[in-house]
Amino acid sequence: MKKISIGSWAYVFNQENVADFHTVLHKLQDLKLDGVELGSFGIHPTPKSHPTRAARQALKREVADHGLTFSGIAPDLWSFKIASAEDPAPYLAAFLGYCRFTEDLGIKMIRIDTIEPPDVLTSVGPELAFERVVQAFDIACKMAADHGLAITWEFEPGFVFNKPSEIVALVDAVRGRGHANFGVLFDACHAHMCAVEGARQVGTRETLTGGVIELLHKLRGRINHVHLIDCDGTLNEHQTSTHNPFGTGKIDFDKLLPELAKAEVPNDDWWTIDLCFWPDAWNVTASAMKFLDARRKQLAG
Repeated sequence: MKKISIGSWAYVFNQENVADFHTVLHKLQDLKLDGVELGSFGIHPTPKSHPTRAARQALKREVADHGLTFSGIAPDLWSFKIASAEDPAPYLAAFLGYCRFTEDLGIKMIRIDTIEPPDVLTSVGPELAFERVVQAFDIACKMAADHGLAITWEFEPGFVFNKPSEIVALVDAVRGRGHANFGVLFDACHAHMCAVEGARQVGTRETLTGGVIELLHKLRGRINHVHLIDCDGTLNEHQTSTHNPFGTGKIDFDKLLPELAKAEVPNDDWWTIDLCFWPDAWNVTASAMKFLDARRKQLAG
């Protein structure tokens, strides 16, 4: 049976009252989630707030004491550039620090993205931008492997390489360099915006007739992590996918989840709820857990 976690960033962005990480752990325990995905920024744990191995081991115990497990980590790397940078060294130095932090916490999956907006292609050029991202991810994979980590790349409309063909090509290019620890993060919401809406795509718009499920099929064997939430087909104020609560958007999860169960996601048993930027996220966390819990039991049966 799938395990359910939620990204802690849900309680950091666009919230009237930002919840500290200890409060998040208490509430998730009460709601009987299996885990938490660490958004390592803001007031939640970071390499800076937990600089020593002892502090990190204490944090790891704190999570376990609440009956939870880390499903992954989203590091704060958004101040760097890779597609438009001649030298990815600053990005990679920060990434290496997060690898050490992640390993110390016993987390096995680290999330990355391409950082810069799609229109960087107009200034850098698609071929050079692609080459630079692949090169940076290539080195990052080697670093991650040294720390026993898998890397999951989260595509989304707000970042460069958001067309279905580009998503497949980028994953294949990185994995083609021998990195079995690299895969793609399948976020249902972003999949809808990229495959159905064609949001923020540069040049010729590219969508798929079969929508989210067709993109899922194209990525079969390449997915190593999953985020789930609904989508109403709009961009939020940050110009990326609006993460709507389940049942308030356009995604048919009764069709998607059985297909996802057949999509060959090795060594990852998590469904991570992603309520990024949804106001007052606590009000819908319980219903999101209830929604997925019923469906995982149905699939397991």
